[in-house]
Amino acid sequence: MTVRLCAHLDQKPFETTACSISKVYKILTVEAILENPRYGIALRDAALTLIAMHDVSPRIVRYTADLKRWLLTQAILAFHFERVTAPTRPGLTAASLLAFIAENRIVSKNTAVAHLAEMRHYGLLLDTEQTEDKRLRRLKIADIAEALIREWFDGHLKSLDMLDHGSRFAQSSNNPQLLWHAQPRMSRRLFEDPSWSAPPETVEAFVRTASGSNILHDLMSRLPPEKIPDMKASIGPLRVGDLAKRYIISRSHAQRVLARARALNIIGWEHSGTAGDFWISETLVRHHRRWQAAKFAAIDEAFHWALHRRGNEG
Repeated sequence: MTVRLCAHLDQKPFETTACSISKVYKILTVEAILENPRYGIALRDAALTLIAMHDVSPRIVRYTADLKRWLLTQAILAFHFERVTAPTRPGLTAASLLAFIAENRIVSKNTAVAHLAEMRHYGLLLDTEQTEDKRLRRLKIADIAEALIREWFDGHLKSLDMLDHGSRFAQSSNNPQLLWHAQPRMSRRLFEDPSWSAPPETVEAFVRTASGSNILHDLMSRLPPEKIPDMKASIGPLRVGDLAKRYIISRSHAQRVLARARALNIIGWEHSGTAGDFWISETLVRHHRRWQAAKFAAIDEAFHWALHRRGNEG
C-alpha cells in the first residue's frame, strides 16, 4: 500500500501530524504484513534477535520485558532523541516524563520514578547537568543504551527487508542518525494505537507481567514459521525450569505466567501437569502475529518518514 508521509518539523512530542509530502514511499501496512507469506519467518527472526539480545545483556533487556516497561522505556528514549535532533526541545527530565505518563496513563507515577532511578543506578541514564530540583535535571541515555536500541531497531529493519527485499538495514547502517528521528515517531504511533498498547487478552496474559514478553518471544520462536496451525501446534517438550533459568526469574513466576495463559486454553501440555509436548493454540498465534504487525508497520512508517526528513536536511 502507498502511504504519504508527513515531514512537518515542528511537531510536538508524541503527537502525530497529518501533512503530506510530495515524495511517496511504499509503506507496509498491518494487513500487508499479515498477508505476506514470509511474515512468519521474519517474525521468528525478530524474536530470535530479541532473545539473543537478552542472552547478552539480561539485566538491561529486562527493562523492556513487559509491555508497561517497554512503553515507558520507549518514552524515555523518545524524549532523549528528540533533544538530540532538535536542541530547542525540552529533552528528558523526570518532570517531562511524569507529565507525559499522567496524560497517557501508561504506568503509575511511582512506577515511572522507580524505573528512572533504576536505569540511572545501572548507568543507562546519565545526568547532563546538576540542579537542586532533581525533577528538572536533564538526563540522557548512555552509549550502551543507544547501542541496544539500535540493535533492536536494525533487527526489525532486517525482518522488514525480508518481506519485500528492501534495503532498510543497509540504509540505516549508512545513516546512523535515522534511528534518532525514527524512534520518537514510532513511539508516538504505538502509544496512540490500541492494537499495540492494549493487546488482546491472549497476548496480555504474557506481556503485562515481568519477563512475560521474553517467554512469549521464546514460545513463538519455536513454532514452524511457514503457516498458522489449524487448531494448535506442538513445539516439543518444554521445561518451566529452563525458561526460568534463561530469563533469570523464579520458577514460581514462570509457572504463574504460563498458568494465566493456560487458564485461557491457549497453551498447554499434551498430558497432565507439565508432561508431554507443549502446544500453542491457533488463536494465540493469530493474535500475536497481528499485535506484532502493528509494531512492524509503525517501524516501517517511522523509518521512511525519517529517511525523507534526513534527505531534506542533507
